[in-house]
Amino acid sequence: MSWFKRSKKNFSDDTQKIDLPDGMWVKCSECDEIIHKKQLENNFWTCVKCSYHFRIGSEEYIKVILDEGSFKELNKKMRSADPLEFSDTKRYSSRITDAIKKTELYDAIRTGTGTINGKEISFGCMDFKFIGGSMGSVVGEKIARLIDKSIKSKIPLVLLSSSGGARMMEGVLSLMQMAKTSARLARLADLGIPYISILTDPTTGGITASYAMLGDVNIAEPKALIGFAGPRVIKQTIGRDLPKGFQTAEFLQEHGFIDSVVSRKELKNTIFTLLEFLS
Repeated sequence: MSWFKRSKKNFSDDTQKIDLPDGMWVKCSECDEIIHKKQLENNFWTCVKCSYHFRIGSEEYIKVILDEGSFKELNKKMRSADPLEFSDTKRYSSRITDAIKKTELYDAIRTGTGTINGKEISFGCMDFKFIGGSMGSVVGEKIARLIDKSIKSKIPLVLLSSSGGARMMEGVLSLMQMAKTSARLARLADLGIPYISILTDPTTGGITASYAMLGDVNIAEPKALIGFAGPRVIKQTIGRDLPKGFQTAEFLQEHGFIDSVVSRKELKNTIFTLLEFLS
């Protein structure tokens, strides 16, 4: 019996492995599209296929909203103490230290001044990756000082929220920041200085119950989760099913809780237009 034999090989027996750098590709959690990281960044960290808004940090929002190189940070190294000597799975003081090392931030908000299309503003941006963007004494104090900066310099205030709520490790001290920031904003309003609040995914708890909803204009990113208590708690309290899309930015706009839902791509120009109108 004869066998057919090729005179030469057309295919290699060796399989070549292509190594891709870690973090080069990102999967959209909304539509499963695979996106190159650089392409995602160029598209304002939104999906190129379905426009899903990825969660981003304060550094990225500064690039999106402010003019390049204009941000001047204030009170950068202010960090939380541990007045209650709180401990759960680990000591609160250790949790703070670990968060600082991991995020290279000193707390859950960055504050400072910058410009939008040449217009000077006071700007504060929360960062969810620092203990869930929770508001403790430092966050409240930095916001209060930022409002004082707006009053002293007579410049508009823009605050961007991304938070799980008040920081439980500081107990009532964290809850006091709700009254503290709200009182400062009342002073700002009395002087007629504009304040724009931006709500991103998520904005919940004591943040929603204080300064996040007190803007002259409150705007949100598409499909951002915005609320006080979680849906499960509300459902158990009222004893009925919640409407579809409950606590999304679009639902809140429809029911009059926020003024507008704005794509991240349009955020900078929208804020500038509003500030020009309010001024």
